[in-house]
Formats: sequence, structure tokens, C-alpha cells
Amino acid sequence: MIAGLLGIFLGSLGVHKFYLGLNTQGIMILGVNIGVWVLALLVGLVTFGFGLIVTLPLAGLVSSALGLLGLIEGILYLTKSDADFQRDYLIGKKPWL
Repeated sequence: MIAGLLGIFLGSLGVHKFYLGLNTQGIMILGVNIGVWVLALLVGLVTFGFGLIVTLPLAGLVSSALGLLGLIEGILYLTKSDADFQRDYLIGKKPWL
């Protein structure tokens, strides 16, 4: 239940993956999210702010997509039976969806 709630509320940061012990996937999600914002701000600095017009919406879009992935995974976690969840994610270490 906790993994599902973490996926729903903090999915764009990959917290639910860290909670399940899937550190590689958690680092991937967190790295992409932080990286896209850092890249957007760096492009904004290099272009004296003009690049932010393009990069900030794109960074928001990527973060939203990661949040949607977390939401879907969280709902999947909450709708699985305890036996299926344990078999798939705790024992089987299924990394995505």
C-alpha cells in the first residue's frame, strides 16, 4: 500500500522505486527529472533567458510524464492482490509497470 501511495504522490521523483528496492530505476527517474530541469536552466542562462521560453515547458512536460508513470504504477500497485504484488514486485523485482 505504501509503494502505491508513494507512486501516486511522489512518482515523478521515483520514490516508490527506491521503496521497493529498485534503486537503478529510482535513480533513472530521479536523474531524468533533475537533469531536465538543470538542462533547462543552463540553456536559459546561456541564451540570457530566451531559451527558457522553450525549455521550461519541455521540462514541465517531462516531469509530468514521469508523474503520470508514477500515478499509473501506483494505481497498479494498489489494485493488485497482496499475493500478486509480492510475487511481481517484492520477489520478482519487476522493474516497470
